[in-house]
Amino acid sequence: MKKEIRTVVYDDELQIEAYRFEGIVQPFPNHFHKHYVIGFVENGERCLSCKNKEYIIDKGSIVIFNPGDNHSCIQNDGGTLDYRGLNINKEIMLDLAEEVTGKRELPGFSHNVIFDEEITCYLRPLHEMIMNAARDFGKEENLLFLISALIQNYGQPFEDCIPECREEIEKACEFMEKNYMEHICLEQLCKYATLSKSTMLRAFTKSKGVTPYLYLENIRINEAKKLLGQGISPLDAAMQTGFSDQSHFTNYFTRFIGLAPGVYRDIFKSKDGEQCGE
Repeated sequence: MKKEIRTVVYDDELQIEAYRFEGIVQPFPNHFHKHYVIGFVENGERCLSCKNKEYIIDKGSIVIFNPGDNHSCIQNDGGTLDYRGLNINKEIMLDLAEEVTGKRELPGFSHNVIFDEEITCYLRPLHEMIMNAARDFGKEENLLFLISALIQNYGQPFEDCIPECREEIEKACEFMEKNYMEHICLEQLCKYATLSKSTMLRAFTKSKGVTPYLYLENIRINEAKKLLGQGISPLDAAMQTGFSDQSHFTNYFTRFIGLAPGVYRDIFKSKDGEQCGE
């Protein structure tokens, strides 16, 4: 079987993260991100579930996840996955959207899976330039053309992509966002949101596409990524984000991100070392 290769690069100029997975067999459980994801399948066939819809993605498929879009995927053909992806946080997307539209509002992309040759013509070269640490302005040019085409063909205001949620569910999310570092029990969450346990579980899962516990773990993983990017050790990152122990943290991080916490941190440590040596 083809050896798995996982590479992640952070581009300081564009302030976005690019990653490439080759020969991957790992399934990814239902989860979401706080950032935008734009990805391209180079080889392999997977069954993707996103916001309660099922897709078959294969060579040439482009996947687009808005912040909060819950999704999972599993290999569908007995082979492996080769995949390129870009992670773009909300603040950078705001800057890009303002640059191409003149309006400072987050876009919401109406399609999660597309086949679009124009988008591919911008996405693949952009990804290659980031992975190869290109320094010319062609990199930024491709990024702006990519975002412009995505917004023009698939965009709408981000708020329009968010399903209506009951006020109590939003209160529960707010509680977890503020207290993810602490030990949280279901009773606390329900008391804050003024819902019974059974109602909370049913209503939350229907609204967000993931259970309250998975929502909390996703918050913790996203916060841990920030800490690891700052050079914090996996053990300290686990403790500062509310995980019960490092083993639990490592298992969750690897399942959701596709890289072990230490490997993810070392990407940024080696980059800092290169900069210091210049």
